[in-house]
Amino acid sequence: MSNPNKEQINDEELMNGNERMEWTVAAEHKKERIDKYITEAVDNVSRSQVQLWIGDGMVTVNGAVVKANAKLSEGDLIELQIPEPAAVEIIAEDIPLEVVYEDSDLIVINKQRGLVVHPAPGHTSGTLVNALMHHCKDLSGINGELRPGIVHRIDKDTSGLIMAAKNDRAHASLAAQLKDHTVNRRYIALVHGHLNHDQGTVDAPIGRDTNDRKMYTVTERNSKHAVTHFTVSERINDYTLLDLKLETGRTHQIRVHMKFIGHPLVGDPTYGRNKGIKMQGQALHAAILGFVHPTTGEYLEFSAPIPQDMEDVLASLRSR
Repeated sequence: MSNPNKEQINDEELMNGNERMEWTVAAEHKKERIDKYITEAVDNVSRSQVQLWIGDGMVTVNGAVVKANAKLSEGDLIELQIPEPAAVEIIAEDIPLEVVYEDSDLIVINKQRGLVVHPAPGHTSGTLVNALMHHCKDLSGINGELRPGIVHRIDKDTSGLIMAAKNDRAHASLAAQLKDHTVNRRYIALVHGHLNHDQGTVDAPIGRDTNDRKMYTVTERNSKHAVTHFTVSERINDYTLLDLKLETGRTHQIRVHMKFIGHPLVGDPTYGRNKGIKMQGQALHAAILGFVHPTTGEYLEFSAPIPQDMEDVLASLRSR
């Protein structure tokens, strides 16, 4: 049986250096090669990289080391232990950043839409980490070479507030607050349709979609507890503007939960609708970030206005 409590590499809530993923093979994937299965399941990884992991014994099926061409059976338990990132040179890049707060322990950035948070194997440039290395010079080393300073993350096409740590002590403190769900994270989202309730809570576990392993879905199988609170800010024509508070921070949590209740995010290329307003990425913005400073013990809270593209969409809707 699979263990639904195991952490997965793509969890947004907490980035750490001990990464393990697992899957239970569904019927539709029986007789599929193990290297193909994992390549499709893990974001931003090549098949050759997966084959190297398998050759190094990082992958087991039902507890046993296998070869890359091993064929899967329904019910097989696959476990992958992601090794520590190899020493690679991440180049500092002069990418514009909107710094909201900075001191010797941490930095808070209002991330622009379209900026990936950290490098991945084979994609080592053009990320927030590259920009931070140019701006800060000093970042914590807890997450290894590919993700220095990164405590949590937000999707590439989600804008808004994200914090990074400049030293390991600050990193440990911020990570502990995320794990204890004491960080205040509020988002603004524009969704399709009218929500009937002015406020509510979506309490539904999230796991990988067995039909498309790069997607997530509400499921009881191999899933993790996920809770999103929402309040309606405005109803505009056939759309609703929401204020959302994360209690947990699973990968794509808001996007998956909104789709689950029948109100997907406007512009979401993965979980949204093809009809209606077009945006370059989902209409989701991390608007408020609050936490206890790791050195002073003072509670800090920051806010960032929604980006211009979301403002333009809202103005267009209100003028109809």
